[in-house]
This record gives sequence, C-alpha cells and structure tokens, in this order.
Amino acid sequence: MLAILVITIGLFVWGKFTPDIVALISMLSLFLTGILTSTETLSGFSNPTVIMIAALFIIGEGIAQTGWTAMAGKKFVEWAGKSVPKLLVIITLGGGILSGFVSNTGTVATLMPLTISSAWSIGTLPSKMLMPVAFGSNTGGLLTLTGTPPNIIASNALVEAGFDGFSFFEFSLIGIPLLIIALLYFRFVGYKLLPSNKTNNKPVNIESTLHNWIGAYQIDNGYYRLRVRSISPLLNTKLEAWQFEKTYNVSIIRIKRRHPSVLKKIPQFIEFPDPSTEFLYHDIITVKGDTEAINKMMISFRLGLLPLEPITDELKNNLINQEVGMTEVIVNPNSMLVGRKYKLGDYFKRFGIQLLAASRNNKPLKDKEIIIKAGDAFLLRGTWEHIEDLKQQHEHLVIIGSPEGMAKNVDSLSPKSYVALGALALMIVMMVFKIVPGSIAALISAGVVLLTGCVPISKAYKGISWTSVVMIAAMIPMGIALQKTGTAQLIANALVEYLGAIHPILLLGGVFLLTTTFSQVINNSATAVLMAPIAILAAESLNLSPAPFMIVVAISASTAFLTPIGTTTNAMVMTAGGYKFMDYLKVGAPLLLLFFIISMVLVPLIWPF
Repeated sequence: MLAILVITIGLFVWGKFTPDIVALISMLSLFLTGILTSTETLSGFSNPTVIMIAALFIIGEGIAQTGWTAMAGKKFVEWAGKSVPKLLVIITLGGGILSGFVSNTGTVATLMPLTISSAWSIGTLPSKMLMPVAFGSNTGGLLTLTGTPPNIIASNALVEAGFDGFSFFEFSLIGIPLLIIALLYFRFVGYKLLPSNKTNNKPVNIESTLHNWIGAYQIDNGYYRLRVRSISPLLNTKLEAWQFEKTYNVSIIRIKRRHPSVLKKIPQFIEFPDPSTEFLYHDIITVKGDTEAINKMMISFRLGLLPLEPITDELKNNLINQEVGMTEVIVNPNSMLVGRKYKLGDYFKRFGIQLLAASRNNKPLKDKEIIIKAGDAFLLRGTWEHIEDLKQQHEHLVIIGSPEGMAKNVDSLSPKSYVALGALALMIVMMVFKIVPGSIAALISAGVVLLTGCVPISKAYKGISWTSVVMIAAMIPMGIALQKTGTAQLIANALVEYLGAIHPILLLGGVFLLTTTFSQVINNSATAVLMAPIAILAAESLNLSPAPFMIVVAISASTAFLTPIGTTTNAMVMTAGGYKFMDYLKVGAPLLLLFFIISMVLVPLIWPF
C-alpha cells in the first residue's frame, strides 16, 4: 500500500501522464495486487461526490454560457477605473466571490483576459495582477460547500464516517476571514513581491475583434436601422413579396418588434427573417446595403431612419447576443468551394447563416455572385450552434478564432441567463435547507440548465472537466485502501503519537502541513481524498471531533501557493504572466504562512475539538 501511494504521488509530481491516467493506474494497481475487490475498485464512479462535481461543471457552464461570468468579470474591471491598487483588490475579491459559486478554473478563465486587458490599459503589467486572480479564486472556493471539490470531499467523508456533514455556507465562517487576509496581503505586501514581467499578450476581445473586422471588410458604412411607419406599404405584408435583394440590393439582417399589442404574442427579435416573415407597425429593421439603395428603399416604403450607435457598439449590441454570433471564415485551397460560382448569400442561407461581408486579398468583395478562390474570407452571422455546425460540415473552411470562446464573452443577458441563475439559486436553497442530498440537488439544477437550453447538451459535456471527474473517481478507492490495509491508521497513529499526544492544536497543525505539502505537487482533490481518512482516524483515536480536522484538510488542500503545478489555476496564469517557479514560492510562502496561523487560531474556536 505504501509503495503504491509513494509511486502514485511520484507520478503526479513527474507530470509525464495526465492526473486522470495516474489515478487510473493507481486504482488498477490496488485491484491487481489484491488489496481491493472489483466492487471496491470501481466504487468511486458511483460515489455521490463524483456525481455532484460533474453536475456542478454543467451548472457552471450554464452560468458562463448565458453571460453572467463575463458580465461580472467586466464589471469588476470597470469599477477599478485607472487605479492599480483598486484593480488589484477588485480582481482578487471578484475571483474569490465568483469561485464560491463557479469552478475556480472557470473563474480564472473568465477573468484572465479581462484582467490582462485592464492591466495594460491602466499602465501596469499582467504579471502584477494574474497571480492574485489565481490565488483569490483558490481562496474563494472556501466560501461555500460547492466552491471547490475538497470541500465536498471533506463533507462527504464525515457523512460516510457517521458524522454530520457541513452546511452550504458553513465554510464561509473561515473562508471570509481567509479571503480578507488574501486581499490585505496582496494590497500591501504581495504586490511588491510580484515580478514585473513584460509579455506580449494583449488579448483579443469582442470589441477589438469587431474593430478588426470593420477595417478588413469596410462594413462601417453599410448598416442602417429603419422604422416601419404607419403609412408604409410594408405593413402586414411578407418579406417574400418585395424581393429586396434583387430589386434594391439590400439585405434584411434583423427585425425588432416594438408594437405593444404584439410583443406578448410575437418574439421581440426576429434574428433571421425568412420569406414568410411579416412586417408590422413600428418594426425596427436592420439592413445592409449601399447608401443610395437605402435612400431609394426609404422613399419607396416610407420608412424612418434611426440613428446608429458607433459601428462597433452597433454590431456588438444589436447583432451579437447569447444565441447569435459572428465569425470569420477563410477558404482553404483544398476546399470543395474553390472554383465554383455561387450566390454567396443564398449559399450560406442553406446552413442558417447570413453573409455580412466578403473579402479577397484584403479588399472587400461587393459582387453578390463570385467564383470562389482559395484565401477568400467571409464574415458570417448565425446562431453559435450553426456556426459550429458549419465548421463540422466543411472540413476545408477554416473558422478563425474560437466562436465558442467568443460566445462565453458576450456580456449581455437573455431570459436564459435568469433561468441559469435561478437553477444555481435552486441548488443553493435545496442544500441550505437540506431538502434533498447535495448530489441530487446538483443533478436537479443541472437538469434545469440542460432542459431549458441554457447550455446545449453537446456543450455541457464539453464543459465538464472529465480529467478531474475521472481522477477523483479513480482516487476514491485509494482512500478505501488506506483504511482497509491500516495504512491510514499507521499515518494517523504517527501524527497522534508525535503531535496529538502533546496538544490537539499540534495535531491540527500537522494535518495542515502534511495536506498542504501534498497539495503543492498533486491535485487538490486527490490530496483531499488521501488526507480525509487519515484526519478522521487521527481525531477519533483521541476522542476528538473530526470536524475541525476536516475543515483544515479542505483549507490546506486549497493552499497550493508555492508551485505552478499544484492547481490548474496556477498553471493557467503562468504563461500569461510570464511567471517562473520561484515567483510562486516568493509570493505564495508568506500567504501560506498567514493561512496557517489564521487557521490554527480560528478553526478550533469555530469548530471546537
């Protein structure tokens, strides 16, 4: 058992294999050596902890896909203005609060591009901001039961041992003080220790992407918004009756319904008008065409002209949302389209996609019908799902950038945004009032997110970190084996003999230091799984409450401040911040010491022995 444990930890540290593969090797070794039965070996895959964590990834994906994390992250950065210290506090606090309800990885992924962009804009460097985001998100996971997997593992370990688990917000009793300490540390000490690394990573966000498209396709003077007046001949007629593209060379992009009598019966926006779409009084029509053609259309149909926002804002606010997006595609030389003559608008309509503009050799193409050449570029608009489908249907049609990533950075809200937020609130209520077990509450909320379409099922599965889920499931048998073979008891006895016999505080400190040592080199979930049975046995051997020891396991499993490999969030900011291994040690060591002192003082007071 000890040999397998040491080899497992060594493989985690080595990093040659992914954590899930290491965990599976460890799990199979326990079976092949006869330590565990087949049922015990596979027990992790039916464990409530694993089911709950997988469901939480889906809920987090729903929050991200519907715009909440992007909007919150943007607000945090906006509030900072031009103040570097204010930005530092806000992003650390923001990362902490978000990670209490969204995964730490998701929090950092959302805040990282915004933090980098804001750091450049106020005259500081990303390396001065990114590590606080990572450490803040790790600390913020201690605000709620579902904030980070070690919390769930610690609570469920107590329940399985016959004790009461922790309530949903119980972790905040220690999580809030620790987050405040992290804020004060980075504001007055940590900022001075952070390196000033120059990096070339100004991020491409929606605004800059749209600005580039406007320049490349010269679309800044081709969009107009027209209002259907009460005297317009368009009233109560269908789009197909007028042949706008053929007669006026004008494309109808989008229609917004504004008449009060029809808003309750008809969708407020018709994102992709089809031939059967009917015009109604007070409709706002977004059109694309030459100024002369638009003038003729306005006169012929007695339409009013509405002012546009600056073109970047116009495209972002009126043509992009949670359901609909834009993308740029380039024709590969091997594409089946090369050499063929197409009416481009009609071709892309087959896939439910609008053609907004075309370009060849960095010059806009105005012709409606062209012979396609390799390297031709098209600016398209469609649902995010149709854009992804286009990529799958055309092997040699290259989509530039990541439509899926761009969709997550849309900070506008839709009705589905409130459904996703309601699903999260529902889970919290069910957990707080213990209406159903935590895993069932998470599954119910994840089901709401999926069934209401907040996240398509395909994206929901992509949003689950299967590496983490499989690793946790495969490591749970390690905890069983540690207890079954007496290894956990052996380690617990050593802790009790050398530390617990002197004072419970020393035993608590020993559990903290051993757990945080593991967490610096192996995944925090694996660390929690390893230490949970050891901590419970150590407490029981001295007739002490295991609650304070399990709280310390959860805290110290989330204190991977000394290395970039201890947690995914640390690794995510390493390249973006230009950090070296020693940067983590220099900045993280004082913070880890503060966490240790605060935990040794507060935990026994809040959860008595």
